[in-house]
Amino acid sequence: MQNTSCGTGKFIMGMTAGMVAGAALGAAMAPSSRQIKRAAHRAAKTVNQAVEHLADAIDM
Repeated sequence: MQNTSCGTGKFIMGMTAGMVAGAALGAAMAPSSRQIKRAAHRAAKTVNQAVEHLADAIDM
């Protein structure tokens, strides 16, 4: 039975190491707030253009 507890400890340590590595990679690869704002601005501009085109098409 002691062998099982040792395996459980290794599993917990491996899981913890994986979570730490994943958090570090996620933080390193996350876009900056400037990139997010720029993308949101582009999306809003595209939606506005689509609405204008749709409104023009309906008026015809």
